[in-house]
Amino acid sequence: MLLRQATCLSLLISITLASTAHAVTVGREQDIVDLKLGQRVLVDDGTCPAGQVKEVRGAKMTDKGVSRTSSCVPRHGPKSR
Repeated sequence: MLLRQATCLSLLISITLASTAHAVTVGREQDIVDLKLGQRVLVDDGTCPAGQVKEVRGAKMTDKGVSRTSSCVPRHGPKSR
């Protein structure tokens, strides 16, 4: 019985962690409302070259909140031949 409870608890924790690690994609950088420290959001606004998407990260804590940095990263999608 204890093993079953431990297994259920570990499964619940792993599902929770996996869902928080998933990157969110938005259409405009203005749509990012509450960026947390270390969070990554993909912005598909067409400012990066073909095959890439802008990644906005919560980089550093400041007096006014979390400062953002952005860079173009490879777009992860279905692989094509």
